[in-house]
Amino acid sequence: MSKTVRARYTLEFKQEAVRLVKGGQSIAAAARTLGLVEQTLFNWVKADRLDTLTGAGGNIVSAEQMEISRLRAELARVKMERDILGKSDGVLREGAELKYAFIHRNRRMWPISVQCRVLQASIAGYHEHFARCVHGAQRLHLSDDAVLVHIKAIHAETHGSYGWPRTCKALQARGIRVGKERVRRLMQLHGIRAKGKRRFKVTTNSNHGLPVAPNVLDRQFDVGEPNRVWVSDITYISTDEGWLFLAVVIDLFSRQVVGWSLREDMTRNIVIDALRMAWFKRHPDKNAGLIFHSDRGSQYASEDFRQVLTEYGITASMSRRANCWDNACSETLFGSLKVERLHGQRFVTRRQAKDEVIDWMLWYNHSRLHSTLAHVSPMQFEKDWHAAQARQAHS
Repeated sequence: MSKTVRARYTLEFKQEAVRLVKGGQSIAAAARTLGLVEQTLFNWVKADRLDTLTGAGGNIVSAEQMEISRLRAELARVKMERDILGKSDGVLREGAELKYAFIHRNRRMWPISVQCRVLQASIAGYHEHFARCVHGAQRLHLSDDAVLVHIKAIHAETHGSYGWPRTCKALQARGIRVGKERVRRLMQLHGIRAKGKRRFKVTTNSNHGLPVAPNVLDRQFDVGEPNRVWVSDITYISTDEGWLFLAVVIDLFSRQVVGWSLREDMTRNIVIDALRMAWFKRHPDKNAGLIFHSDRGSQYASEDFRQVLTEYGITASMSRRANCWDNACSETLFGSLKVERLHGQRFVTRRQAKDEVIDWMLWYNHSRLHSTLAHVSPMQFEKDWHAAQARQAHS
C-alpha cells in the first residue's frame, strides 16, 4: 500500500486562508470553500495568533506582516458586510422569510451569523424557519413573481455572469422546479442578461532565445482523472498603484484553479510560486506523467522554472507561437474573471484588486456552474468523481 503524502501549502495560501477566518467566516465554512480539513485551518489560525505561521519551505511571519494581516482581516470583514448589503437587493427592508431565503442561498459564501447580523435577522429564527419548511419546499409550484425573485438573487450573487441556461441550472440545483424556456422568458421580459464578452490583450513575451518545449498537450483538453494535465497562464489587472499580475495553474480534469500567485511584477517567480502552490496542495505522484502546459512566455521557458518542473517530475508542454487556442482553457478562465468580476471596477490599491480576484477564484472553484462539467462546480465535479471511484472499488 502506498504511503499517503501530506499536502503542503505556500505561505501566501495560508495567509489568505487565515484572512478569511479573521474577516468573519467560520473555520468550517472557510475550510469547505478552500477544500481543507478543518483542523488544518484551525492550526494555521492558531499559528497566526502565535506569530509562527510559515509556508512550505518558508520563514516565520514577522510581527509587521502579522499587523498587515490583521488590518487586511479587518478590511475583509468590512468588505464582507458591504458585499452582503450590496448583493441583498433591498432584502433588508423586506420581511423575515425573504431575509432567511437570501441567507440560505448564500450560506456557503458568507457565515450565517454574519449575514443575520448585517440583515438584522434572528439566527434562531433562521434555523427554525428552515427546519419547518425544508422538506416541503421542493414540492411548491412557484409563481412567475416568486421565480423572478430567485432569478434576481442568482443574478446578483454571480455578478451578472450567468445567462439563462446557467441560471436555470442554478435554480434546479436549489430545488426549484422550473423549465429553461420559462427562465429565458422571465429574464428577457425583465431585462436580466449576462455580461458580454470582451477582448483582452495578450501578455506573452515569446521573443526570447530560451528553450521551448514541444506541444505535448496538442489541444487534448478532455482528461480522465485529476493531476494528469495542468495548464497555466498569466494575466494582469490595472490599479491606481500600477499593474497587478496573476498567474494560475488549472487542473484540466475539473477546471479547478489549484495554484495561483499575485505579484507586482511578471518575473519567473510568479509562475514558480503558482506551480509550488499547486504542487503542495495536490502533491501528485512524480511517476504519474503529469503534463504542465503553458504558452511560450519567458517565465515558463526560464531555467529556474524548468528546474522546478524537473524536480517534480513534470513534463513541459508549450503552445505553438501566437496560437492562443492551444491554451484555450486558461484564456477562458481569465476572460470569465474579467467579464464577471473585474470589468468596470476601479481599484485604488493592489490589495483591493487582490481581494476581488481571490474572492472570485474561491467562488469559481466552489460554486460556479461550469458548462464543461455538466453544470456543477469544479470542486463538486472532483468530489463526485472520487465518490464514484470509491463506489466502483467496493462493488
